[in-house]
Amino acid sequence: MITIKRFVVNFVQVNCYIVSDETNECIIIDGGCFGKNEESELTTYIENNHLKVRHLLNTHLHFDHILGNAFLSDFYHLKPQANRADEFLLKSLKEQLLMFGCPYEVTPQAIGNFIDESDIIHFGNTELKILHVPGHSPGSLCFYCEKEKILFSGDVLFQCSIGRTDLPQGDYKQLCEGIQNKLFSLPEDVVVYPGHGPQTTIGNEIKYNPYV
Repeated sequence: MITIKRFVVNFVQVNCYIVSDETNECIIIDGGCFGKNEESELTTYIENNHLKVRHLLNTHLHFDHILGNAFLSDFYHLKPQANRADEFLLKSLKEQLLMFGCPYEVTPQAIGNFIDESDIIHFGNTELKILHVPGHSPGSLCFYCEKEKILFSGDVLFQCSIGRTDLPQGDYKQLCEGIQNKLFSLPEDVVVYPGHGPQTTIGNEIKYNPYV
């Protein structure tokens, strides 16, 4: 049985998820926590629930989803995991921050190992399949728990919206094709936990999403 705790973090309101199961092992998805208060919120929740962090996962490497990577990597002695196609974004972290009017000095955390659709994420009694759905960024990943019918979609798919494609190496056609072929082929009762905003379902997006 999976437990999902959502934290809305940093100035871009990113959904950071701590996902655990009955073994008390957990993963962190998109650790975008920024500043001491948000860092403390995450670590306190993990400590109070006696959780063991097994993976630091990134759906993609845009700045708002990786602001806490260095802190979390150091605190839990784990390196982040992401898709290699997004590695170039780490080199432009300062430029990304300035583009959004954020004059902060953030040191990018190197990726520990690169993951793709051939990999399975394991923690406790749970496994997550990886779906590579480029278009918002070239390395955008979704994490799918088939057993629980849960999808963590990052910035690929939102409630009645999709990820923006006007950022470097974005591709609207590629994104829509990926959503249609890889996400809309999932069962309609799959619950979608996106990178921003409220949760939705695959069925709801098939019926009402105006962008796909």
